[in-house]
This record gives sequence, structure tokens and C-alpha cells, in this order.
Amino acid sequence: MRGEPSCPKCGGRVRAPGLFSDSWQCDAHGTVHPVQPVIPPSVDALNVVVHRTQVPLWMPWPLPVGWLFTGVACAGDDRTGGRATAVACTGPGPLGGMGELILVAEELGVGLGARYAGMDGPDPGPHMNVEKPPQAKVLAAGRPTPLWHVAGAPDDRAVFAGEALGVWLWAVVWPEQSGLLMYDELVLTDLRDAGAEVELVPCGALSPRLLGA
Repeated sequence: MRGEPSCPKCGGRVRAPGLFSDSWQCDAHGTVHPVQPVIPPSVDALNVVVHRTQVPLWMPWPLPVGWLFTGVACAGDDRTGGRATAVACTGPGPLGGMGELILVAEELGVGLGARYAGMDGPDPGPHMNVEKPPQAKVLAAGRPTPLWHVAGAPDDRAVFAGEALGVWLWAVVWPEQSGLLMYDELVLTDLRDAGAEVELVPCGALSPRLLGA
């Protein structure tokens, strides 16, 4: 994914707008919002996405003890602005070992969350049973936000989804047992509203999950 934009749904190459189309095109998925090249985690990388995105940029804040920010991705271009964001964090899992969390905010149909979830997309709705009580809840931008388990994901991860600030919110956690993290009522901050606090985010090494799921 480094170096050139890619398809949010499959990670494949995309063609830039040109004579025959005014949008980015993937051979497999048609018109898409391209994922911009992922750069190493830093406060500057966060600020780039903060100023570009039209959707929230969610991060657990404060981060759980021992957790670090390990990357950010954004789908969209300079003309449309960011239509999906993904923030990766890594730290001690609730049951030992290392856990990884990717939080995705995206407009309907973008497909980035489904890609990290390892599922056919583009949206989680068909895989959620909202007739049942939600399996997890987070506090997103100060609002209690229910998240439902998303069925059909690979066994190595736990996937939850819901709606926050008018767009999809996905939470994808590796390994599957680290999904217990989502039962602790995480507090999520939209980093577009964090102001100078963004400077305090502790950064780790880039998560390979962001590059290839």
C-alpha cells in the first residue's frame, strides 16, 4: 500500500481520474475512494488525516495502559476529502500477549472496514443482528454507542460494528480473545476535536495490519 493509492476493498491498484472518468477506478470494484499511502505513525501523520477527513478519526483516549498508536490510513482524495479513516493501536491484550485494534469510520459503501474485518463488504449491516442487544458499548464523542458482533469474520479476529456521528464505526481486534477489550466501555475521541492533545499521543512501530489486514 505504500507509495501509491490503492483500492479500499481489495488493496489492489487503482487508476487516477483522467479523460474517461472523473473518479478513481479499481478493475475489480469500479469507482472507489482510494486509500492513500500509509506512512509511519507520528503526530504529523495524524494531523494530515485530521485536516483531510470528512468522517471521524476515532482513537481510544486515553489509550489503555501500555497501548500505543501504531498507524493511520485514510480513503479519499484531495477533491472529495477523507471518506474513511482507520486508526491502529497495539498493546497488552486482556488475556496476555499483544493485542491489536483497528477502528474504522466510514461512509456507506466505502468498504475499508470490511477489508480489515476480512469479510465481503462493503458494509456490516447484513452481518449484524440488531434485533438482539448489542454485545459491546463504547463512548464515542461523549455519546453511548452500541456495537454489535459482526458474523462471518475469520477466526483470528473479533469484529464489532455500529453507527457513530452518522457513519459506520468498525472495531476489529486481533487476536479474537482480545475482543474482551471491547467489553470495557472504551472511551473513543474523534481526533478532529482533540486539538493540542493530539501532540500527546504515544507512537509505536507501524502495524502491518494496516498494510495488508
